[in-house]
Amino acid sequence: MENKFISVAYKLYTIEDGEKDFAEEAPAEKPFEFISGLGLTLPEFEENVKDLNEGDTFDFVIKKENAYGIYDERQVVALPKKTFEIDGKFDSEHIVEGAIIPLMNAEGERFNASVSSISETEVTVDLNHPLAGCDLHFTGSIVGSRPATNEELAAMAKVMSGEGGCGGNCGGCSGCGESGCGEGGCGEGCNCQ
Repeated sequence: MENKFISVAYKLYTIEDGEKDFAEEAPAEKPFEFISGLGLTLPEFEENVKDLNEGDTFDFVIKKENAYGIYDERQVVALPKKTFEIDGKFDSEHIVEGAIIPLMNAEGERFNASVSSISETEVTVDLNHPLAGCDLHFTGSIVGSRPATNEELAAMAKVMSGEGGCGGNCGGCSGCGESGCGEGGCGEGCNCQ
């Protein structure tokens, strides 16, 4: 299978409980770019765009089960506020409601969480993906589609091995589908601002 360097301009709408809301946009001037065949996007997103040509349009829905899954209440966790102290003082600059924060579990695995609330003694974080529980409706067009170069594939291999990219601090992905974002991925072309 040929790896393609694909650029797409899209609008993403979430559908939850029958309500459709605008979520994000990647305009043609700053398209979402990825290399196909590497597992960097939602599989169903890639399947819907990989065979399209420059100028082609698309309009499709990915069901939540094939996107970011069902929202799981068990993924909302209260952590002791002291966990977020620096030099004995609570990090009130970075730990605020709505913030996406990096966490690490006992096994050293890194992941992002959203701060839901802060009390006198606890910080409640949501480990669900921000788009969990939503069907995703994408509309847009192909800005470019061509075979990926060996240099692009080598650069992406470096990012995927943890040697490059944003180190997990690229601002947090929402629905862009870049699975490496926030996990040491994101390299060139990351549009997860």
